[in-house]
Amino acid sequence: MAAQKSVRMEDYPCDVIRNFSIIAHIDHGKSTLADRLLEMTGTLTKSLKASESQYMDKLKVERERGITVKAQTASMLYDYNGQKHLLNLIDTPGHVDFSWEVSRSMAACEGALLLVDATQGVQAQSLSVFHTAKERGLTIIPVLNKIDLPAAQPDRIKAQMESTFGIDPADVLEISAKTGQNCANILRAIVERIPPPQGSTKEKLKAFLFDSSYDRYRGVISLVSVQNGILRKGDKVASIYTRKKYEVIDVGIMHPEEVPTGQLYPGQVGYISCNMKQSSEAHIGDTLHRVGEPVDPMPGFKPAKAMAGIFPVDTSDFIKLEESIRRLTLTDRSVTVQRESSTALGQGCRLGFLGTLHMDVFRQRLEDEYDANIIITAPTVPYRVVYKDRTVDVSNPTDFPDVTDASAGLREIQEPVVKASIIVPEDYLGEMMDLCFSHRAEDLDHRYLETSGTSSSRAMVTCTIPLSEVVTDFFDKLKSRSSGFASFDYEDAGYKASNLVKMVFLLNGKPVDALALVVHRSVEQEVGRLWVKKLHKVIPRQLFEVPIQAAVGKKVVARETLSAVRADVTAGLYGGHYERKMKHLENQKESKRKMKRIGNVDLPQEAFFDILRTKTNS
Repeated sequence: MAAQKSVRMEDYPCDVIRNFSIIAHIDHGKSTLADRLLEMTGTLTKSLKASESQYMDKLKVERERGITVKAQTASMLYDYNGQKHLLNLIDTPGHVDFSWEVSRSMAACEGALLLVDATQGVQAQSLSVFHTAKERGLTIIPVLNKIDLPAAQPDRIKAQMESTFGIDPADVLEISAKTGQNCANILRAIVERIPPPQGSTKEKLKAFLFDSSYDRYRGVISLVSVQNGILRKGDKVASIYTRKKYEVIDVGIMHPEEVPTGQLYPGQVGYISCNMKQSSEAHIGDTLHRVGEPVDPMPGFKPAKAMAGIFPVDTSDFIKLEESIRRLTLTDRSVTVQRESSTALGQGCRLGFLGTLHMDVFRQRLEDEYDANIIITAPTVPYRVVYKDRTVDVSNPTDFPDVTDASAGLREIQEPVVKASIIVPEDYLGEMMDLCFSHRAEDLDHRYLETSGTSSSRAMVTCTIPLSEVVTDFFDKLKSRSSGFASFDYEDAGYKASNLVKMVFLLNGKPVDALALVVHRSVEQEVGRLWVKKLHKVIPRQLFEVPIQAAVGKKVVARETLSAVRADVTAGLYGGHYERKMKHLENQKESKRKMKRIGNVDLPQEAFFDILRTKTNS
């Protein structure tokens, strides 16, 4: 390691640089292959490798769950035919929720390794990312991993790759990342097949910002891909997006930890540290240029959004929570943040996520890295409300209009939809079609990936499905109904008109704003009944009878009644006429009627937490 700590960047012009990423479905061996490449190029020593298995997966949540969440970058020096080459690996996650990380990693690459498990075959995420890479014009190197396993079927999987991706089986490299078998062929293929980046030192400086992290002592650390010009320590640079100016304090490469080099040349990928203190200033997809020398911006990204509210369990912790979220969103810029307040839960933030796994990982990172004690409301999506004179985007169900109100001037409600792909063994095809239908899928279609007629042949189901159906518990149901064999991916497909209504819950005739829901008209009664039963279980009994109602507009669609706590007012009476008892009972009844008229039901925070924790499990 020590011998390589000094790297002269001017020795690596564009023609000896290769920028690549690894495309793989979750658990196909991507992190293991990344480790193997780092080890083979001498970037990591074997002793360090042994202590740091899955080196590129640095987060605690990544190691616990065995998934890649945060894309990492590493520069490797590789000797090919006597010529030193600079290989930049831009790591990508494999789960459907992290497609944002994948798309922006792709933008800094010219090629990609398409990694497929020789035992499991092509999965939905590989398919989706393959098409993203093709659209961006990346050169694809197909790689078959885990060929050392007894269950490996390389010939069958190669035929599958040919029918699915149109890849020539002769181009597929067969390897085992775990044992290192044939891995040297990958490094040769990267140099031989992937084209070098295009760029000139004579052009104006143009650097693409594709990732950032936060250091408590140095502020924001940005990862950049230099397109043109030379980026040097001490340069004054400006952001096209924010128009703010900065001085570059430090510049270098990730080898695999930070190694200062003083400058970066065209086609090179590295980190820069400048006087950027606010996390909100580092915009992924932004273009940096030298002050006074503007350039055309690189195309940015606009990921789809699913929304959820985050509130501290102790309302006095809000400022600390907001700061933690601000720091964490710097390393995960696909999350959007805005403040919101709720009468029931107090002050909190409304966050945009890419899916429920993304949301759950973010929650775990808040708890792991910042000791936050939080409650997350169930996810919603941004709806588009079209009035006669304007269009409004609504993310919070509380702000959703009453569609039954004719005076509001509503034309239609639109909801975001996605194009979904599901790859599943043929035996589970019926279950998948049924699942899609029950989640309001349209344009349902399927085709077989293998025509061999064997029992192991698989089918690909495609459909258009509302994003609101996907972000709740669709993925869990998909896995359980396919015994874990189905793989799933989706991409944004715009907005579509839909028959949606706002459901409010009334306790003793008064609405509870934090529990408002947006539901499809076809399931309003089913959802209403489910929720009033849930509320009936968690609300503490009062001294008066409490009706719990679910209402759409002015129509009540479901009701449960919480009976009153009754004291035994006749316990102290003995002897005498029965009318004495009746008089006491009538007085009690009258008091309870009066209480019900003026009484408020105070819903404790614990009850909210119980409801919201079980919302997505209903």
